[in-house]
This record gives sequence, C-alpha cells and structure tokens, in this order.
Amino acid sequence: MLQRKGIILAGGSGTRLYPVTRGTSKQLLPLYDKPMIYYPLSVLMLAGVREIAIITTPLDRPAFERLLGIGGQWGLNFTFIEQPTPDGLAQAYLLAEEFLAGSPSIMVLGDNIFYGHGFVDVLARASMHADCATVFGYEVADPRAYGVVECDEAGRVLSIEEKPQAPRSNLALTGLYFFDHRAPSLARAIRPSMRGELEITSLMEFYRQEGSLRVDILGRGFAWLDTGTHDSLLQAAEFVRTIEHRQGLKIACIEEIAFRLGYIDGSAMEYLADDMGKSSYGEYLRKILADESCRSRRRQSMNAASIELEEQRSFAIVNR
Repeated sequence: MLQRKGIILAGGSGTRLYPVTRGTSKQLLPLYDKPMIYYPLSVLMLAGVREIAIITTPLDRPAFERLLGIGGQWGLNFTFIEQPTPDGLAQAYLLAEEFLAGSPSIMVLGDNIFYGHGFVDVLARASMHADCATVFGYEVADPRAYGVVECDEAGRVLSIEEKPQAPRSNLALTGLYFFDHRAPSLARAIRPSMRGELEITSLMEFYRQEGSLRVDILGRGFAWLDTGTHDSLLQAAEFVRTIEHRQGLKIACIEEIAFRLGYIDGSAMEYLADDMGKSSYGEYLRKILADESCRSRRRQSMNAASIELEEQRSFAIVNR
C-alpha cells in the first residue's frame, strides 16, 4: 500500500451530548469496553498507518496524552495538534500541514465506528490510489443530517451536498477520507460556508470537478455508526457489546491489532495485558497471547513431524 499518514479529528465541544461532555471530550467517553477514540485509531492501524496526528482542543489535549502517550507501546507514533476553535472538518488539513509534510493522508473522525468483513481489503484498495481522493458512501434512511453524495450508474460523482433538506440520494458520506498530498494546499482555497465552517464537502468538490474523486460504497455487510447523540452513543455501545459477546472477539482492540500486525512482540503484549490488571480487557489480551502460543507450538510440532518424515524418506531412498 501507498505509505500514508493518519489524522484523527477529535476536537469540537460535543454540545449535542451535553451535559455528558461538559467535563470531557466526546472521544474520551467509554463506548462499551474502551474509549471512543480506540475505534477510529483501529481504522488507521488496519490501513497500515503508524504515524498519526490527533487533533484536539487545548483543554482536552492533556487527557488524550495521558490515555495514549506517544504511541510507542503499540508501535505507533502520535503527534498532538491543538484546534483552538472548531471551524470545520477541512480545517484539519491546515492544522496538520506541517505534520503531513507532503504525504498523502487518511483522516477519520473521532466519533465514527466502522465494522465489517473485508474492511482491511477496502482500506487497501483505497490507499493504492495515489493521485486522487477516495471517500465512502453508506446508504441511510434519512440522509438530511449528513453530507450526501450522488452518483450515476457508472459510479461517477454527480454532486456533493452538506446536510441538504432535499437529498438527491440516500448515500451519506462517512467520516473517513483518503486524500493525496494536495489536500492542505486545496484546503487553503476553501471559503467558509453559510455555517461559518471550512466544509469537507468543499474540499471534495475540488477533486470532483477535476474527475479525481472516487466513492466506494459500503454495502449491507458493513456497519457505520457515529455517536453524535445520546441515542446513537447507546446504540453503538450495544452493537459492540452484541458482536463481542457473540463472537468472543473484540472490536477495535488496539493491542491485538498491533500484535497481529507485528508492531509489538509477545513480551510487549504481556506487559500491556498486565497493565490492564484484572479487567476483562486484560483477560482478553492474555487469552490472545495463550492462543497464539498454542498455535506456535502446533506449527513447531508440525514442522518437526515434517522434518522427521522427510528424513525417513531420505533414509529409505539411500538404503533402497
């Protein structure tokens, strides 16, 4: 895959969740068994991104630093960038311009959750396109609360609208964006909308007009959830709980992803598990280690058996 840098936009005041967010960032709220920011962070990790900028408010930055550190425990590298005022999603590219340093990027909103079989392949395909932008559409019952994309039968993007009263399609734009190296310079040309914000849809429009905007549709096998209201926050937590209890596997377990990708070894994983104490999360990490140890022993046993069988065959041939 093309090497990209990642951005998590975790700013804003979360006023729709008041009074819950009066004392803390929305992205630090628990979403079932882990902090909300773990979910977008897992998306970037699954896309192969290890250098990540976390954009947050000056007030919330110390809390994020206490939670995440600089990322080394997961084989990652975090840079924290302060957003004094929430002036639109496209502002993230102005704030992160120095961090990106000319690299293509993936940005994910800090309150978005993605889940589905084959998601890693979806991310890999999007990352391969170096000289264009890729965004993701998801069919919703009421698209008026979202950015909406309209495509023709050939998949060409016809229009993009931000929270339209009369949507031209039911395809909502998710909070996941792949942009090439030009995103910061193009963002500088955006003028504030009627809402006084630098809209991400305005940035997409530059790419659409030159014919370099791709839209991947996340179909029925995918779940996309945001957590902007009390109800949606609860629904997302219930979704995660249901999947994890049914499968016995965790969604967005940062330690497991880092371990399976080879970013950390077994010793580091064991340390992270012990750091979680007697929590169910720590028990899960220990189970991952135990299962991997069993698989490793089986592989060694099979390899030893194969070597012994090959030696027996060689001995039989020599003494024939």
